[in-house]
Amino acid sequence: MDKKLKKAILAAGAVAGATAVAIKAKKEKENIENEKARTEMQLRDYNGQHAWFIGGGLASMAGAAYLVRDCNYPGDQITIFEGMKILGGSNDGAGDPGQGFVCRGGRMLNEETYENFWELFSSIPSLEKPNMSVTQEILNFDHLHPTHAQARLIDKDGVIQDVSGMGFNNDDRLALGKLMLTPEEDLDDMTIQEWFEETPHFFETNFWYMWQTTFAFQKWSSLFEFKRYMERMIFEFSRIETLEGVTRTPYNQYESVILPLKTWLTEQGVHFVTDAVVTDLDFAQGSQITVNAIHLQKESKEEVVTVNEGDICIMTNGCMTDCATLGDLHTPASYEPENPISGNLWAKVAEKKEGLGNPAPFFGKPEETNWESFTVTMKGNKLLKMIEDYSGNIPGSGALMTFKDSSWLMSIVVAAQPHFRNQPIDTTIFWGYGLYTENVGDYVKKPMRECTGEEMLTELLHHLHMEDQMDEIMESVVNVIPCMMPYIDSQFQPRKMSDRPKVVPEGSTNFAMISQFVEIPEDMVFTEEYSVRAARIAVYTLMNVTHKKICPVTPYKKNPKVLAEALKTSYR
Repeated sequence: MDKKLKKAILAAGAVAGATAVAIKAKKEKENIENEKARTEMQLRDYNGQHAWFIGGGLASMAGAAYLVRDCNYPGDQITIFEGMKILGGSNDGAGDPGQGFVCRGGRMLNEETYENFWELFSSIPSLEKPNMSVTQEILNFDHLHPTHAQARLIDKDGVIQDVSGMGFNNDDRLALGKLMLTPEEDLDDMTIQEWFEETPHFFETNFWYMWQTTFAFQKWSSLFEFKRYMERMIFEFSRIETLEGVTRTPYNQYESVILPLKTWLTEQGVHFVTDAVVTDLDFAQGSQITVNAIHLQKESKEEVVTVNEGDICIMTNGCMTDCATLGDLHTPASYEPENPISGNLWAKVAEKKEGLGNPAPFFGKPEETNWESFTVTMKGNKLLKMIEDYSGNIPGSGALMTFKDSSWLMSIVVAAQPHFRNQPIDTTIFWGYGLYTENVGDYVKKPMRECTGEEMLTELLHHLHMEDQMDEIMESVVNVIPCMMPYIDSQFQPRKMSDRPKVVPEGSTNFAMISQFVEIPEDMVFTEEYSVRAARIAVYTLMNVTHKKICPVTPYKKNPKVLAEALKTSYR
C-alpha cells in the first residue's frame, strides 16, 4: 500500500477513534449529571407546597402525571379544577343505549408525530389489558385495524371520486412550494385564501377537499397553521387519499385516553374538583408574573384559593369546545357563542400582565370558528352495513367520507364497533359533521344549525342516495344528537405570532399556560400531542427538570426521502 495512503488511513482512523471516545465521554458525563439530577428530584421536599391546575382536560391531567412521575410530586398535593361536571375537556364520549350516544368530535391520533403523547401513555396502565400500557393498547388495536379509506370524496350524484391524483396545476404547486420556503414571521394575520388568491383553482383540488375536511381548515384559517401542518404532516401528504396515517383508539377518546389517565391519577391521590368555574387570577405586585390567588365559583358560591409561596399554577387558557350545546332527534342544538368560560378567563389575566397573549383573534369571531357534529345511534347494523357495501370499508377502516358538493360540506366517520364500553352488540353508532352550518341544506331546506338530529340524518341519507329506504332506516334510529360548537375551529384563526403566549411567560415564577392556544414552535395545534407537549414544557420548566428531555418535533420536513415522496405526490 502507498505509504501516504496508509498514513492518511491511519490518521483518519485516529480521528474517528478520538471522536468516538469524546462522544462516549460526553454521553457518560450526561448520564452522571442526569442521575445526579434524578436523585436530587427524588429528595426534594414538597412539604406544604401545592400544584393547582385550571381546566380538567388532557393538558392538565398530563401535567399532573408529569409532576407525579418525573418530579416525585405527592399526588395529594395536586388539585385540578374543572368547570364542567366531567373531566376530559374536548376528549369526550358519553351516553347509553336508551338515550343514545354522543361524540362531539373524534381526535385522530398519529403514530409518527405524537412523540410526547406516546411516551407519557407508555407509563399509564391499560384498564382492560393486564401488563399493557395505554400506548401499547392503542397501537396494537390500530395495527390490527388498519385504515385504508376507499370513499374519501363523494360527489352530488353519489359517485365515489378517484382521488389518486391531487389535482394540482403548476400554479398550485408553485404557490404551495413558495409557502413552504417562506419564514413564519412574514405571515402575520394572513389567511390561506389570501396566499392562494392568484391561484383559486387550488380550492377545487382533491387535495384541498381532503386536507380541509381531515383537519377542519377553512379558507379563512390561519396561514401559520396551514404551513405548520404541511411541514409537520408532510409524510401524510403522500397518503392523504387513504388516511393510512390515522391512528384509532379502541373506544372513544374519553374511555381510551382520559379514563385510564384519570384512574391512574386518582390512585396517586390527585384531587379533582368538578363543576368549579375559575373566574379570575390575582397576581402579586411587581414586574414578575406570580399568581397568589385563584377565584372560582362552585355551587353558586364564590371561593378564593390562596396560592402560597412554592405553589405552582397552570392554566388552560383556551378551550375549543367552550359554549358547546347538544340537541336530539327532534331538537336542534342551540347556538350560544356568548361567554366562553376559558376565553373570558384568558382575557382577564391577559389584561393584568404583559406577555400573556391575546384571546381576541380566537374567541372574537364565532361565525368563522363554528361547526356542528351529529352522532347517530341505531338498533341493529342495517345502515352501517349499507354504508359498508357502498364505500367498501368495514367500520373502523374508512376514516372519513366527505360529500364534497354538500352545501354543509358534510363528512361522516364510521368507527370500529363497539365505540363505547356500554354499547350493546345490537346497537351501532357513527358520527359526522358539517363545516358550513349557516348554509341551507341541499335536501332539507334549512341551515344546518337550525336542524334537528332527524333532519341531519335525512340530509345525509339523500347524499348517500339511500332515500328509498329512509322509512325503514328511520325506524331503527334510537337518537341523533347534534352538537353545535361555536369555537371548535378557533385555534386555526388568523393571528399575529405574539397572540399566542409562551407556555411559561417571560418573568413567570410560578405560572404557566397549557392548551391549543399557547405557542410551541414548529408544532401543530388541534392535536392531542400539542396538549401533552405543552403540559410537559410547563412542568419541566417550572420544576427545573433536567434529568429527562421533552421529545422534540420530529423533523420530517428535512427528510430527503419524505420530501421526494411529497414532490412525487404533487404531480399525481
